[in-house]
Amino acid sequence: MIPYPTWLNPGDNAWQITAATFVGLMSVPGLVVLYGGVMQKRWSVNSMMLTFTAFAGTLIVWVLWAYDMGFGNPWHGLSHGSGFFATFVGQPGSVLSHIGEEGRANIPLFDGDMPKFEFPTSSLVYFQFVFAAITPILALGSVLGRINFKAWLIFVPLFITCIYSVNAFLIWGGGYFAHNGAVDFSGGYVIHLDAGVTGFVAAWVIGPRLARDREIDAPNNLLMVATGAGLLWLGWNGFNGGDPYFAGADMSGAVLNTNLATAIAFLVWVLWDYLTKRKPSLLGSVNGMIVGLVAITPAAGFVNGYGAIIIGVVASTIVYFAYNYLSRVRPFRLVDDTLGVIYTHGFAGLAGGLLVGVLADSHMVEYLDLKGPSSGITGSLHLLKWQAYAAIWVILFSSIATFVLLKFVGLIFPLRMSEADMEEGDIAVHGHEVYPSDIPSLGYTGGIPGLTPATPGPTSAPPGGGSA
Repeated sequence: MIPYPTWLNPGDNAWQITAATFVGLMSVPGLVVLYGGVMQKRWSVNSMMLTFTAFAGTLIVWVLWAYDMGFGNPWHGLSHGSGFFATFVGQPGSVLSHIGEEGRANIPLFDGDMPKFEFPTSSLVYFQFVFAAITPILALGSVLGRINFKAWLIFVPLFITCIYSVNAFLIWGGGYFAHNGAVDFSGGYVIHLDAGVTGFVAAWVIGPRLARDREIDAPNNLLMVATGAGLLWLGWNGFNGGDPYFAGADMSGAVLNTNLATAIAFLVWVLWDYLTKRKPSLLGSVNGMIVGLVAITPAAGFVNGYGAIIIGVVASTIVYFAYNYLSRVRPFRLVDDTLGVIYTHGFAGLAGGLLVGVLADSHMVEYLDLKGPSSGITGSLHLLKWQAYAAIWVILFSSIATFVLLKFVGLIFPLRMSEADMEEGDIAVHGHEVYPSDIPSLGYTGGIPGLTPATPGPTSAPPGGGSA
């Protein structure tokens, strides 16, 4: 007997699952604790619960039908051939059969254009699941503090099915934009631009937080914020390191570029704080860190180290001024984007994606062939054009589709919490709070509703018959 088929490379398989776990840790517990700490005390539990439910709900949808929509065979329901409508989404289907879980992984439209995978389909499904799950969780940052929990439970599966899977297929699954040369190494467009746009539109449709929440927007636990941010930074090694799909040289280069761009962006944000006469805050610096992580994501394995430095400087500068100044003008000042996701993910993902068209280095070799290096990804006007086209698609499609889905969900449950629930927060929605004031009742300081306190009985003598 042998432990695995001859096509399976245990090193590549182990790294793919490890990278996926790193990415999963970015959501759970990374964004769980970051959101739980950055929000006001009365919204901490709600923020964490919304994150957990998105992670769980996405996995179920992903394995039952959405993975194949993003990475399977194209659906020709509207057109045949290689045009846009013939290659914009895959055929829905389950991956839970024995073949689906233990068969050799492949992305049909990339057959022949990249080496054959050396791990099973279940490894690819799980790796792509954690990417899918983090996308609505990032968008969630725009609507914390007022979105209805029940509406969120419905919106997430619809978002994964109708928006994320389409963008994933078009760019990562060999669809129209991939076919024409657009690239996104690890999700600058598919994840971050999409999350920024979706969150912004959702914040506009749902409406702002209570006035007092906007005026006194103080985090309840900066240690949780720092812990979550640290998990994001190091978890990103799996985010960008896993996307070559092989544990090779390009994986190592992508990991180094990721950390380099992030360090640069973090320090550039601090520098701009000083140059604009502000104090360098933890929250601001974390934004700079996130900008670096997001901006290098579409480029990590396509640029060299100098390109990574440029991306860190340019993206951090653009987003710093957008976050602090563009946010004061229409339409941005009219939308209450709770954590500024449109800036730290939308703007940063867009900047990184466009900079690929300028900075991509064809000597950064992702795969080899028998004749020598084979990459073909180099900065050019043609690449920049298709990077721009893909970005425009993601912005327009995600905006319109998010609006439509939210209006549909609104027919089932209100999108926005009631004013009374928003005044009370976690206790009204979940029955407890993050720092309970009354431990036995987990927050019900007046006793648990519906329970009558027991009448004290006579004091029993301690064992042995001695006096108390």
